[in-house]
Amino acid sequence: MIFQKPHILFEDDSIVVVDKPAGMLTIPDRFDASQPNLVAFLQKTRDTVIPVHRLDRYTSGVNVFTKNADTHKEMSLLFQSREVEKYYMTIVDGVPHPASGRIDVPLTESTTTRGKMIVHNRGKACVTDYKILESYGQYSWLYVRIHTGRMHQVRVHMQYLGSPLIVDKLYGHREHFYLSEIKGKKMNVSKYGEEHPLLSRQPLHAEKIVFSHPNTGARMDITAPMPKDMRAVIQQMQKWLTVTSYK
Repeated sequence: MIFQKPHILFEDDSIVVVDKPAGMLTIPDRFDASQPNLVAFLQKTRDTVIPVHRLDRYTSGVNVFTKNADTHKEMSLLFQSREVEKYYMTIVDGVPHPASGRIDVPLTESTTTRGKMIVHNRGKACVTDYKILESYGQYSWLYVRIHTGRMHQVRVHMQYLGSPLIVDKLYGHREHFYLSEIKGKKMNVSKYGEEHPLLSRQPLHAEKIVFSHPNTGARMDITAPMPKDMRAVIQQMQKWLTVTSYK
């Protein structure tokens, strides 16, 4: 399921930056190239499109591509040397303590579960900064900066902190999140028949990226607005739960 259409956040002769919708792949699937992906979407109207980095399928937000090999090489070097600032928003279980801090624990791929990352001292260095924007007693809305780019980094680090994403079947407790989990006894579910999920994907959004343009040197500060599904969850939490702001 794709939750919205992709749209272009920035484009020039050498770079195109897209707001990737949740549910769409960054690159073609190895086994089923017909699945919607940003490379195919962009190639409909462009000769060359090369992804610089990837987002998880159900992560939304800023995704960077280049239009030629030379720019791709320069952009890749910026990512490798950690000269690119990457910021995310997410919604997690609980209230992390302290309210802001750094998670600096290495990650490696699990040897027992394919596609799953785990904290392990023989893993690669992995650094995440986080800050609570608002807490709602049992849930929190976080602003996150990742200094490395490991697979599932935010999801695993939040689990390590004891506050996994509110929807994350691999690292958390749920596959869906319902309004009744916010309203509790205030909500008469039977009155409305079967309850539909308020959120059916991991609430992780690549909100902003900052870098120096490899060709012009201009400071690029590109933001993708929070998608509707995550906004809806936060609005319901603000409406029904006690809000503590840390902004």
